[in-house]
Amino acid sequence: MNSNISKATTLLTMESLNLPPSGIYPAFVFGTVAYCFILFCNTMLVITIALHSTLHKPMHIILFNLPINDMVGASAFFPQFISSILAQKRSISYPACFVQAMLIHLYGMGSLLILSVMAYDRYIAICCPLRYNSIMTNSNLVKIITIMWLIDFVMIAVLFALLTSFEICRTLIVDMYCNNPTLMKLICDDIRINNYYGLFLTAVAQGGSLVVVIYTYIQILLTCLFNKQSDAKSKAIQTCATHLVVFIFLEFNAFFTLIAHRFNSISPYMRKSFGVSVLIFPPLLNPLIYGLKTKEIRDKIIIFNKKMSPF
Repeated sequence: MNSNISKATTLLTMESLNLPPSGIYPAFVFGTVAYCFILFCNTMLVITIALHSTLHKPMHIILFNLPINDMVGASAFFPQFISSILAQKRSISYPACFVQAMLIHLYGMGSLLILSVMAYDRYIAICCPLRYNSIMTNSNLVKIITIMWLIDFVMIAVLFALLTSFEICRTLIVDMYCNNPTLMKLICDDIRINNYYGLFLTAVAQGGSLVVVIYTYIQILLTCLFNKQSDAKSKAIQTCATHLVVFIFLEFNAFFTLIAHRFNSISPYMRKSFGVSVLIFPPLLNPLIYGLKTKEIRDKIIIFNKKMSPF
């Protein structure tokens, strides 16, 4: 019979990184540089949108939420990961693990919701251009963004509230970072309700966002096919294709990471690789894709850099 362990005082152990002595400092440098680059690029995107009134349009205001969300996800993962490399200790307290897991899930669901809202915005702009200004008003935009974040916080809060009533009887985190599946594996009691809600949340978050994105992009594609203006058609397709690649990458990796915990036959190395990629590549690439590839934002960043160059 497994005895319960105090959550407040127990240190949990994460799986070893298996780094050779010669790889410790290169891994530390890579992690530090990647994290600093993520913070710099996303902060630059946030500042650029915030400071320029010409960018205070629905598309850019929705986009404003993406770098903030990306910095939350990166900050939940990188500091603990980097410090564990340098200290060569893969231990973390249960409260810190709980907070890390909650922030990572807020980031994951937030990413899907933001990309879904961005897809809806592009759908209205391309398929209903004459009604765009009447639909995407400031009041409606505030409502959309507020509802988006409320859904994210409420659904993730319920997910982790269900964990608080259980005691733990194990101390091994079977992943590179803390998340809901690894925290549930610390519990020896009946957690069927947690499993059911987790499956429900996965279906709603990933299934719902997938339906929204597929519908909006089919409508956008049909509109572009019948659009005689070749420049407008190519610009719309290019913008939406980039958005679609980011969404598919996030959707597939997040889904595989969550489902892999439920099947012991799946390689743990694959699960870890896909799980870490969700926290590294979107925060790293999103500001480059949505910043440098968006002409209005790119021009403002260039002007801002020229002004700041003397300093």
